[in-house]
Amino acid sequence: MIYLDNAATTWPKPPSVLAAVDNGMRRLGSNPGRGGYEMSLRSSDAIYECRKTAAGLFGAPGPECVVFTQNCTHAINIVLKGMLKAGDHVVVSSLEHNAVMRPLNALKEKGITYSVANVFPGNDEATVGSFAMAVKVNTKLIVCIHASNVFGTLLPIREIGALAKSRGILFLVDAAQSAGLVPIDMKACGIDFLCMPGHKGLYGPMSTGMLLTPHGEALGTLIEGGTGSSSLAMEQPDYMPERHESGTLNTAAIFGLKAGMDFVKGKGIDRIYQHELRMMSRLYDRLCQIDGVLLYTPRPQAGACVPVLSFNLKGLDSTEAASIFGKKGVALRAGYHCAPTAHKAYGTLETGTVRAAPSAFTQPGEIDAFVKIVGQVMKNQGSTMQNPRGMIK
Repeated sequence: MIYLDNAATTWPKPPSVLAAVDNGMRRLGSNPGRGGYEMSLRSSDAIYECRKTAAGLFGAPGPECVVFTQNCTHAINIVLKGMLKAGDHVVVSSLEHNAVMRPLNALKEKGITYSVANVFPGNDEATVGSFAMAVKVNTKLIVCIHASNVFGTLLPIREIGALAKSRGILFLVDAAQSAGLVPIDMKACGIDFLCMPGHKGLYGPMSTGMLLTPHGEALGTLIEGGTGSSSLAMEQPDYMPERHESGTLNTAAIFGLKAGMDFVKGKGIDRIYQHELRMMSRLYDRLCQIDGVLLYTPRPQAGACVPVLSFNLKGLDSTEAASIFGKKGVALRAGYHCAPTAHKAYGTLETGTVRAAPSAFTQPGEIDAFVKIVGQVMKNQGSTMQNPRGMIK
């Protein structure tokens, strides 16, 4: 199989991740922080080491600022539903995922409103200006996807963070597509809440995610329950990270996440990024040569995007095209990718797109084999039209 669905979850996982999960199930399978015996203490220590690694990798103030979640969506919901009150206003980008948009729409019933700031690919100044214009006197939070999960577009989070700081507004970054691919420093970028999955660019198992924040104590809780601490109190602890970690953690998966972050650190974030960018550029250049392939973004450039490419085939619905590729042994995602706002911004709301994304393990031969399949599919379609590309300038 040629696996190019890495924007959904990376596969395969590094052998070290598989070994860490296996070790967690076989030798560290007890509940961390719930017992005074050796296995429980060792499990607790391993969880702490994962927090420490995450804090160091993303510039969080300390391990206590790292909350383990089910996924990035869970982390975002903790912030939005734990902080916003009636009368509050939020600014979001025009490329947001439903992980942001659906909670905000649900919060409308509680008197919370939001405005959308347009993103101008290739023009950071205009993008930041759009955010500035969307700010109101009651704006409590700016939410910004770091990289579009559909088109790969990178947003200028350092500049948007500076804007938020200058206006006294809190700043949340959705790093679902950038964590592990692009360096992120919470302090340097003025990030108050950093949300991410563990199973994408960090190469951990699915059902892992993290919320990194120094403001966790100020957030209301999404759920309450046992934390293994302050057990006599009927109220949820007001200290981190227990305030937002009720119930037993997914310990074996967290051990795998630690191994995944170690893999990324060992290989080097920039090295992984440059490899994936080469694979995506190779794919882009070859797709440009096939009549009937529609591309929606300029050629991938370092610093402008993460290696995520959306395209369509003339005469084929995006889901139909992906189904054909699937039968030929190519794994891709098609449709709307849970991001209708992004599709609206790029003019693909009626069609959706086919999305391809490489990983650290993708090889040039796989890209070439996929391009050959695309050519065969288009030949079967009998397409002779020159590639219109449909680019946004």
